[in-house]
Amino acid sequence: MGRFRLQPSRTSVGACGVALLVVAEGAIGPASAGPPFRTDDPEPVDTRHWEINLFSAGTLTRDTTSGTVAGIDANYGLAANLQVHSTVFLGYSANAGETTQIGLGDWEIGAKYRILEPNENAWWPQLAVYPLIEVPTGNANLGFGTGHVQVFLPAWLQKDFDVWTVYGGGGYWFNPGAGNRNYWFTGAVLERKIDDQLTVGIELFHQTSNARGMPASTGYNLGAIYEFSEHFRLLVSAGNGLQNITATNKFSYYAGLQINF
Repeated sequence: MGRFRLQPSRTSVGACGVALLVVAEGAIGPASAGPPFRTDDPEPVDTRHWEINLFSAGTLTRDTTSGTVAGIDANYGLAANLQVHSTVFLGYSANAGETTQIGLGDWEIGAKYRILEPNENAWWPQLAVYPLIEVPTGNANLGFGTGHVQVFLPAWLQKDFDVWTVYGGGGYWFNPGAGNRNYWFTGAVLERKIDDQLTVGIELFHQTSNARGMPASTGYNLGAIYEFSEHFRLLVSAGNGLQNITATNKFSYYAGLQINF
């Protein structure tokens, strides 16, 4: 399913400005894990099926309001336990006292492969690897990317307990460029299915510093998934930081429409 992440603008690191790069990967699964949270899960899209996420998101910091005006995330079940993924988005960033900038963000491609798929009576969790590549199509001067190829190498786990689902994990970002740092992201989500249509959840996540002058960030999100039908879901979440709040995340949100076919 999916996640979104924060990436500092290379032109505004000194002011702790933030440009929001949103990534939403997806899968069809009974636990409805993944979006609208930043933490991912190990469930791939069913073979020969599509999941399309149309989304918007934003983050407020001390100096910057930034996010995604509109994004399209496409995921396809290429084979059993294998999902391929592509995301593009139109971002915006408004530093205090400056004109709002709008531009195309980096193009993300990736492939999720589920290594372990236990049956419902097994004690061990699902496990998947999900390497991602950020292709520098965004305008780095406006903060929509870093101008370099980035690579994320994560592993994700999930376990279902009746109406409860817990998933999480993390990985390492290779983040080249002057002033940039490689960094870690980790997160965990607890979800509960309320009824056949509504699932609610809470997420905790942490990211180490990804650029000189940018602090580490820790935060949480509260989210919900509402299933209108077999093919349409509403995905929403909102939260804020718990560490270095004003510089990284005074408030953030995610809203998306998921289409499955």
